[in-house]
Amino acid sequence: MNPTSNDETKLGGKFTFPSISMSVHRMGYGAMQLAGPGVFGPPRDPDAAVAVLRETVEAGVNHIDTSDFYGPHVTNEIIRRALHPYPKGLVIVTKVGARRGKDKSWIHDVTRKNLIDSVHDNLRNLGIETLDVVNLRAWGDNGQAPGEEPLTEPLSVLAELKQQGLIRHLGLSNVTPKQLKEAQTITDIVCIQNFYNVAHRNDDAFIDDLARQHIAYVPFFPLGGFNPLQSGALDDAAKSLGATPMQLALAWLLHRSPNILLIPGTSSVQHLRENLHAAAITLPANALAKLNAICAKPAQSAKEEM
Repeated sequence: MNPTSNDETKLGGKFTFPSISMSVHRMGYGAMQLAGPGVFGPPRDPDAAVAVLRETVEAGVNHIDTSDFYGPHVTNEIIRRALHPYPKGLVIVTKVGARRGKDKSWIHDVTRKNLIDSVHDNLRNLGIETLDVVNLRAWGDNGQAPGEEPLTEPLSVLAELKQQGLIRHLGLSNVTPKQLKEAQTITDIVCIQNFYNVAHRNDDAFIDDLARQHIAYVPFFPLGGFNPLQSGALDDAAKSLGATPMQLALAWLLHRSPNILLIPGTSSVQHLRENLHAAAITLPANALAKLNAICAKPAQSAKEEM
């Protein structure tokens, strides 16, 4: 493992969204784990959650991923408590397209009413007047993988809210290239958030196409969908570099393409520090070869990740 520390590589370097004058460090933070068990209700230790967020920003992270259906409402309320008034340059990305049942279930809901209510819930609980980026969460294969459901109707609702000044930019989550093309007939899309990691690389061609379009790709679930053989290979590679498997998985993603932005989540300050350190890992050629070989065969399906 060869750490680097100059400003050009801090937190994985920077990604600049074209034409909108917005830059973020490639290593961000995902707030989902700040809610209680099952991403429902308050955390066991709200003060610890606040501490994680404050250290995240103090470390230079300026891209936080959240949603008002985490909790619901909980993560946004904690973000507001910890960071409001927000530091200049902090980009908060949220998502809509689902709601939570009283039984903690995830319910797909892209009705006009729910989308509008969700945007206003995010604004209110974050304590802001305009949302930086809102991702429309497509449901696909029962929320587990991208499908091909039409996005025109729900995305048109969000485009209206963008025109009203409630949203600055729009993105998509859990989508296919075909759905992106459909969306681009309605509005500009600045980011795609899909399931992808070193063992689950169905989006390889999609990522390369997005890079050519200067669209950010934000993978979630960096250790999801590994079979035992793949997990063992990652563990061995991590040990050889003096890193944790999560650090190596994150470092590989940063190496994969310059348009990839990371949002690893944790409710632990120690794990936060470990995750951020992944951006300082340089992967030698032999380690890259071993990591790329992990995906020699398709990985198993991932668990649901919202």
